[in-house]
Amino acid sequence: MTPPSHNDHMLFQIRCAGCNAPGAPVCTTCRFALVGRLPQPGSHGVQAAVPFTGRARDVILGLKYRNRRQVAAHLAGLVVNRIVANRDHVDIDVVTWAPTSASRRRERGFDQGEAIARNVARQLGLPCRRLIERSARNGPTQTGRPRLERLHGPDFRVRPNLGGLRVLIVDDVVTTGATLASAERALSEAGVESVARYAVAATPVASTAAANRRRPRLELVGPRAAA
Repeated sequence: MTPPSHNDHMLFQIRCAGCNAPGAPVCTTCRFALVGRLPQPGSHGVQAAVPFTGRARDVILGLKYRNRRQVAAHLAGLVVNRIVANRDHVDIDVVTWAPTSASRRRERGFDQGEAIARNVARQLGLPCRRLIERSARNGPTQTGRPRLERLHGPDFRVRPNLGGLRVLIVDDVVTTGATLASAERALSEAGVESVARYAVAATPVASTAAANRRRPRLELVGPRAAA
């Protein structure tokens, strides 16, 4: 049998999820690029670590769509830094996540929200539990849907016996905040004492406003159109 060549070995080399440079899941240049200004606050009230732009966007998409699971720990670290800066870590009993749909989980082989949440919990020294399930009657996932449709979050079911818990819920990207708002509502109805909502990245406010302006306009037909 022919021994593997140097080129065969290179096929398995780790590359940066942000720029594809060989050497580390997130290279030094991209690490510095991820440490910058905080995202502009949105009306959704979710705390996010970075804007969903540039290298941050590339790294998150690498996790979601290119199976770069090694970056989950680094992204979790960004969230933990934000949590600690806000001193929210002193009022948390358990960490959970807003689960993706079953079809997305099968397609990717994992849930990116869970991967981030478990790393957040590990870095904070807290337990991480699956407290929420998506309802079977949910339609399409939030990803790729028009903004107005995303304003209505998915339906969630919550595990029983959660009374009095202080919960940190984590997601990868927040746009309208509907997913985490829906999850918070379900947790509150189950008796949870408080819910802190965090995401790795937030879609810039200007981007969501521009997307809303690009909605197709209704065209009048008939006599009024010619008026």
